[in-house]
Amino acid sequence: MEAMKISKRFFAFGILACIAFYVAYIKWHLDSKPLVGATEGIAESTGDKLSRQALAADPSVFYGIMFDAGSTGTRIHIFKFTQQPKETPRLTHETFKALKPGLSAYADDVEKSGQGIRELLEVAKKEVPMELWKFTPLVLKATAGLRLLPGEKAQKLLDKVKEIFQASPFFVRDNCVSIMNGTDEGSLDDTQKRSVGMLDLGGGSTQITFLPRTEATLQTSPAGHTTSFQMFNSTYKLYSYSYLGLGLMSARLAILGGVEGKPLHCCVVGKEVICPLPTEVKVPEWYANSCHHG
Repeated sequence: MEAMKISKRFFAFGILACIAFYVAYIKWHLDSKPLVGATEGIAESTGDKLSRQALAADPSVFYGIMFDAGSTGTRIHIFKFTQQPKETPRLTHETFKALKPGLSAYADDVEKSGQGIRELLEVAKKEVPMELWKFTPLVLKATAGLRLLPGEKAQKLLDKVKEIFQASPFFVRDNCVSIMNGTDEGSLDDTQKRSVGMLDLGGGSTQITFLPRTEATLQTSPAGHTTSFQMFNSTYKLYSYSYLGLGLMSARLAILGGVEGKPLHCCVVGKEVICPLPTEVKVPEWYANSCHHG
């Protein structure tokens, strides 16, 4: 039960991370400067043209769709933004839906992975006005679940998702589907005056990110533990590191010593865990409710 409480607590952090990431994504499409590390030449091109066309349809409202492909499930976030002239976008509404299992569960059956993606896209079609579909960016970012897979299997899953995205009515770019590295996954920003550190507990990895108070912290950090990016006309230098294999599910498996074999029938009684519980034993309903099978 305690593990579930921790999971719910950090799930909120995950939502904040997705919101911050997508606000940055939208803003990067509206700014004249390219995103750090992105393909050169996107500055005054597709993003700006689409934003102008979308604003022509409605001068203040536009949408963005983010798929979060984690190790335990795939989530869709449909963001509704409003923007006044010469102001940054403001998030006014979010629609969220999650499906289990994660994409990595279909590593040996890629075709089945598309069913959940299509189901979540139907949610997006209902939320985004039809006249804005072709202006609405669609992106999927995969995290530790796919990073833990062999490269070839992970790529086949990404290719399948991209194929489905390209057949959708939404706006997609060539790099609309990708695996985030640990540094990207941890990046979360607030203003310099109100920055906070963040611990993002996922299923397969844990990210720690914060905006250092001094330059010395960045200079003495190990290689690969820092990142910088542009957002809202400012450059931010973050300490951000992902501990692969230390997510909630990975840590739980390591602690319990998961092995292949028949599932145990365990039961929590007070502070004790009794395993195995004979399957033929019939127990009262109040007792069975405290049991965890498998």
